[in-house]
Amino acid sequence: MLQNLREAFEKTFDRISGRGKLREADVQEAAREIKLALLGADVHFGVVKDFVDRVAAEAVGQHVLDSITPVQQFIKIVHDELVRVLGGEPVAFDFACAPPLVCMLVGLQGSGKTTTAARFALRCKRDGRRPYLVPADVHRPAAVDQLKALAAQAGVDCWPTEAGDKAVKVVKAAMKHAEKIGYDTIIIDTAGRLHIDEAMMDEVRHIAKQAEPQRILYVADSMTGQDAVRSAKAFDEALPITGVVLTKLDGDARGGAALSIRAVTGKPIVFCGMGERLDDLEPFFPDRMAGRILGRGDVVSLVEQVASNVEADEAEELGRRVLSSRFTMEDFLTQMKMLKKLGPLDKIMGLMPGMGKLTKDIDPAEMQKEMKRKEAIVLSMTREERVTPRILNGSRRSRIARGAGVSVSEINRFMKEFSAMEQMMKRFAGGGFAKNLLKGLTSRAFS
Repeated sequence: MLQNLREAFEKTFDRISGRGKLREADVQEAAREIKLALLGADVHFGVVKDFVDRVAAEAVGQHVLDSITPVQQFIKIVHDELVRVLGGEPVAFDFACAPPLVCMLVGLQGSGKTTTAARFALRCKRDGRRPYLVPADVHRPAAVDQLKALAAQAGVDCWPTEAGDKAVKVVKAAMKHAEKIGYDTIIIDTAGRLHIDEAMMDEVRHIAKQAEPQRILYVADSMTGQDAVRSAKAFDEALPITGVVLTKLDGDARGGAALSIRAVTGKPIVFCGMGERLDDLEPFFPDRMAGRILGRGDVVSLVEQVASNVEADEAEELGRRVLSSRFTMEDFLTQMKMLKKLGPLDKIMGLMPGMGKLTKDIDPAEMQKEMKRKEAIVLSMTREERVTPRILNGSRRSRIARGAGVSVSEINRFMKEFSAMEQMMKRFAGGGFAKNLLKGLTSRAFS
């Protein structure tokens, strides 16, 4: 996510980090590099100018240049400015209104409206609400079928729009049905185009007049840069947009939309799409996003990811085994299962402080394949072999290699790696730091 922008910031910080003191010329040079990085990420020029001017003005103050750690002070200034540009304080989606709450999703074709509608419905369901999906995109082939399929996957109800139906009539009938049944959240997926045109705007205006939505979310593709900002302004002129959803932030997003859309439109970013799964819709936190952009990770999101995907008793049991120095290949399998639940490796690594630089040298896809090979090796062992790997003689290793579809040399290499991991776990378990860390993580993640 935002890889190029993160690398540019890291290079700038690395270049000045070896200096005991910062001169005004150093700050101006760093500001120029940041300016080029932001423009390269397709951030709106006005936003870039304001950002760089504010950073430079703050950084050349004597409290920074004369401080003991000027580089850290400079990084903090950049971080705080990123948070400000991204919106400052997080803005949660507001459900407060007399039911049913009607939420309408608008945006260009390909921005991810249909997927976002289903993801939002799933979030509503998990929050104890009763959502109802309305497929009002009657123009794009398979759009209705896509939303119906996603609704079934999410376990929420969906209006049975048919081919040839008119969007406004669909919404009128669906609204009447939803209010009769008692759904408290109605989510309308509207049609988009490849670009803004009057026919699309007329349709969304008529839908809004019919549905009278209390919330209108503009769905923006993070990979489109300033195009998303221009489209957001056009939609906001036609409809009163209440918030923005940024999609595909886990892809090759340059960052232009994320860093421009709030500053230019004044509309808060309420959600962001961070993956391929149906539950990969997250509330947007400006400070967490700033940390990811600067390669500082996002520990809070990582803990929340663990808490929502890993059973507390399972994690605690594994922790107890680590602390008792009894780490076996059964525990290794448990670790693999936990990692799978958390999602793609590159996403998880991006949340870890200091891991941003490593992702440049690691191919997440190859790393995923390597994990699958190791898992296959362990699954090809008997339970006795997993618990007491010292009994793995030559014939046993040959049998495991055949079962896992790997060579004996790979088995030997894996055994050496596991032995090193086992020794590391024993050293880790020997100190009081391990117990305090485990206690802190489990209490925070599962409280």
